[in-house]
Amino acid sequence: MLVDDQGRFVTQREEAALARTRVEHREGRLTIAAPGLEPLVVPEVPTGGARIPVQIWGDCTEGLLVPEAAAWFSQLVGRSLRLVYMPSDVRRRVDSTYGAGGDIVGFADAFPLLLIAQASLDDLAARVGAPLEMRRFRPNLVVTGTLPYAEDAWRRVRVGALTLRVVKPCSRCVIPTRDPDTGEAGKEPLATLATYRKIDGKVMFGMNVIPDSEGELAVGDRVEVLA
Repeated sequence: MLVDDQGRFVTQREEAALARTRVEHREGRLTIAAPGLEPLVVPEVPTGGARIPVQIWGDCTEGLLVPEAAAWFSQLVGRSLRLVYMPSDVRRRVDSTYGAGGDIVGFADAFPLLLIAQASLDDLAARVGAPLEMRRFRPNLVVTGTLPYAEDAWRRVRVGALTLRVVKPCSRCVIPTRDPDTGEAGKEPLATLATYRKIDGKVMFGMNVIPDSEGELAVGDRVEVLA
């Protein structure tokens, strides 16, 4: 996660230039690239950096600094930023309104995983009248072979050998309106979503899910709706 000098999280919501970064994972290292900059290489699991307090929305937790990344990201966006890693002994709890006592999440907004049916995106694209890429919505799990918005009614699913609880719809921020390659802002697809997917003043698309246990997910896993 990126943070400012006060330890507050920073995303594409406020720094559109982050859309231009590309990350490659290989042999225990991350290579981060962006136009006009030499690639940055950092360890997948950093060691030796200082621990600092960090904040994601209303949650305060800890992050391990990745010192070699600060200058690179600061140059990219034009202000001071730092990269932090969540150590394995840090436990950030999921909102107790939706999660069980032992449920944890990393530096994501609020939940470990986001699930969207491909048919839901296809329906939205038809309404917008233009192709849409799923990466605008950044799901971890894309499910095929369903009706549009079938995921809204799911409460428990099995993906491969892992069971997941489907706990709440995902309220969307401005990021889906940004071009995923350039960060350039527009109005769609949120403008269209707002005409038929608004609940309590928030635009919903996709479902937040929590795994019941540790396990592996893989492309091609069979999805079974349990409830």
